[in-house]
Amino acid sequence: MAEEKHKLVWDRCLKVISQIIEPQHFEMWFKPIRPVAMQGATLMVEVPSEFFREYLEDYYLDVLKKTLKREIGADAKLVYRIRPVVKAEPLEYPIAPGTAPVNRPVSIQTTATRHPDPFTGVGTQRSIVINPQLNPTYCFSNLVVGECNKMGITAGESISTAPGKTVFNPLFLFGGPGLGKTHIAQAIGIAVKEKYPELVVLYVPANRFKTQYMDAVNVNNKLTDFLAFYMKIDVLIVDDIHELSSPGAQNAFFQIFNHLHQHGKQLIFTSDRPPVELEKFEERLLSRLKWGLSVELQRPDFATRLAMLKERSFREGVKIDDKVLAFLATRITSNFRELEGALISLIANATLVHKPVTVELAESITDKIVSEPKSELTIDKVQKAVCDYFCITRDTLLSKSRKRQIVQARQIAMYMSRTLINCSLATIGAEIGGKDHATVLHACTTVADLMTFDKTFRQYVTDIEKMLVTA
Repeated sequence: MAEEKHKLVWDRCLKVISQIIEPQHFEMWFKPIRPVAMQGATLMVEVPSEFFREYLEDYYLDVLKKTLKREIGADAKLVYRIRPVVKAEPLEYPIAPGTAPVNRPVSIQTTATRHPDPFTGVGTQRSIVINPQLNPTYCFSNLVVGECNKMGITAGESISTAPGKTVFNPLFLFGGPGLGKTHIAQAIGIAVKEKYPELVVLYVPANRFKTQYMDAVNVNNKLTDFLAFYMKIDVLIVDDIHELSSPGAQNAFFQIFNHLHQHGKQLIFTSDRPPVELEKFEERLLSRLKWGLSVELQRPDFATRLAMLKERSFREGVKIDDKVLAFLATRITSNFRELEGALISLIANATLVHKPVTVELAESITDKIVSEPKSELTIDKVQKAVCDYFCITRDTLLSKSRKRQIVQARQIAMYMSRTLINCSLATIGAEIGGKDHATVLHACTTVADLMTFDKTFRQYVTDIEKMLVTA
């Protein structure tokens, strides 16, 4: 009986769908679909062609998703298998994540430059629809969970169930490029719209916010409209907030932050650095950015990189040998973005020149597009180079010794970890003697100053850099 479960489930789905769409369309687009297998909450169906699959996705995606959830449950998933032609292997695709979310209309009180209301002196109410600016591909189901991002994803899922009502407000996601900050932030917005369609969600890059502010102040009586617009948002996602360096834009954002936070609205920010390292930010705004939860996204480990490559190749409907994926996961360690770029380039090259996807082809492609060296520089390697240069042990370097040579060696190690690897101050402090971020920042400043005025000290740093580059 278990073997026939997929047929029974699909028959129930067909009964529901036949009551929703026109009979002729049902005969043409649903009768040819054949159920293949079912594992857990995932149903696999076979369709005649790639065009057939694309047509279903374009015109009947909502019907399919709602019917599957009704018959299987909230975790229901659909996987297409393209019917093979002659001896070709069948291709498999997951169901599309869905259409872009939309917001309900909101009422904004706008100023009127020519004909203000004679009783209030301001303009009238105006109904507008705010585009959430969310990409449906950036959903939680397309995220691969690993130790590098587990905390951020867990916090995001918690927020999506009760936006504005958890202790994670604001949520501050930070880390290097390509680690998934934008994906997690948008996934929260998408999940909120699925659970609470009535809430108004907006994703905005900090540069766009800054441009909107400048447009508002340069148009007579429009700054009030700008503030009123943002104060209508229920879930505000600001990407790359470190770029919000303009004092005027910061002042406007401060007012928006206060209003939204005080009214229980959810705030989500991303940045390439933690709040404590944001430059040219007013102290009052910095203190508010630290109110909620700050999560650092780390570089993905090998298992997470490999899982991401498998998931993405599945989404592309391409079967790639595990040896090839393992090579890519070993060769590219910096971030998810470069991994995805290498995979897409590999698939495109193999398709265009009609070559099989092999490790040799993967190696030739990654050598052209990957900028990182094959031997990765780490804090441990920096510490070893400093210790070798000054003829001291690692224990001595990490000790609390206040001897001048030891202190300088320790400061150089911190400075190089910051400038050559771009580690966060907190990470450097934890790795080099358990120092706090203020101590690390002081060390970096001291080394930079000494290199300017002390020729001998500058030679120390230059020699150690040469050792690291050679290694």
